[in-house]
Amino acid sequence: LQNEKRRVRNKGVRAEIRTRTKNAIAAVGTDDEVQALRTAIKRLDKSAAAGVIHKNQAANRKSRLMRRVNAMRAAD
Repeated sequence: LQNEKRRVRNKGVRAEIRTRTKNAIAAVGTDDEVQALRTAIKRLDKSAAAGVIHKNQAANRKSRLMRRVNAMRAAD
């Protein structure tokens, strides 16, 4: 039962991480860019703190997100 509860909770958190990341990438070049990026990074940190993903995994995802955002900024 504990595993099932955690699985369902973690599933929601992971889905939110993906959504926030997509929103941050979509917001590049708009007025909401900074806010979307900060929200995505905050969610990654919170999920790592809660144990949903490993802290190194959160760091890797933040790094990958920032690389994509900076590449998109440079392309404009």
